[in-house]
Amino acid sequence: MGDVARLAGVSPTTVSFVLNDVAGSGIPENTRRRVRASARELRYRPNATARLLRTDRSHTIGFVTDEIASTPFAGDVIKGAQEAAWEAGKLLTIVNTGDNQGIEESAVGMMLERRVEGIIHAAMYHRAVEPPADSREVPAVLLNCYAEDGSWPSVVPDEVAGGRTATEALLSRGHERVGFINLRPGLPAAAGRLQGYKRALEARGLPFDDSLVWNGEGTAKSGYRLAAELMRAQDPPTAIFCGNDQTAMGVYEALKERGLRIPEDVAVVGFDNQELIAVQLRPALSTVALPHHEMGRWAVEYLIDRAAHGETAPRRHTIACPYVGRESV
Repeated sequence: MGDVARLAGVSPTTVSFVLNDVAGSGIPENTRRRVRASARELRYRPNATARLLRTDRSHTIGFVTDEIASTPFAGDVIKGAQEAAWEAGKLLTIVNTGDNQGIEESAVGMMLERRVEGIIHAAMYHRAVEPPADSREVPAVLLNCYAEDGSWPSVVPDEVAGGRTATEALLSRGHERVGFINLRPGLPAAAGRLQGYKRALEARGLPFDDSLVWNGEGTAKSGYRLAAELMRAQDPPTAIFCGNDQTAMGVYEALKERGLRIPEDVAVVGFDNQELIAVQLRPALSTVALPHHEMGRWAVEYLIDRAAHGETAPRRHTIACPYVGRESV
């Protein structure tokens, strides 16, 4: 800092004020430019460790995941979180635990040792979790997951509204017999999407027919098998809502084997908007997108707001799942 001050012809205090953007210092803009130019010329970088000792602020947010960093959705979640962090002058420290509780606890401990200002716990799929209690030492939030007892703030997809949106996309085109190949029972996503499916039918004055609803495994294999079951019925559906895009892959195959055209004979809607699947299918798959980017951004913004304004009551925040119309409806 002394070298920068000598080159710029100012005091070390002035250099400190400029490089730390101290408000109300009254330093003229031309002096600020000279100091920054001198710092660039000398390749001076402030010592983050020294700054942490002085301010007790690391400007770092911990991001702990189970397996999300190895899934197709990871990029959007992390991109949303990283964008919000960068805009606030923060960095993300990301640890992928492989759903190993021991690694998760160690990761939280190491982050706290490095004085992270908050911790995000992110899950690969929407479910209940119980993070390490030590995370409560700093502001923390759950992303794409929640605590059963509601004691942790969280952000999750609005599964109910998403299920309703997908079903209404089919009903609005005149389909009255809509099959639904759901995910396996017990998942929050499966329960929410089924509830949304029922609400969409109710809003149109259509009865719920449980013979049109099957639970699969969220795979192309189960989608193929269950679509074949649906189409063997005496009064088969004219449209199928799939619990995820992988299921829709199998549905496409089952329909095409029977000589049925999509969407002319049977319309299909997926869920997740996995672009490697939805865009590549022929015809391209209409689907409902999970708001991964928006959830990542919201989690970081929540932590920053909480750090600025103090403790807030835990809450479960939901984010809408938008419909992405393509060629299968």
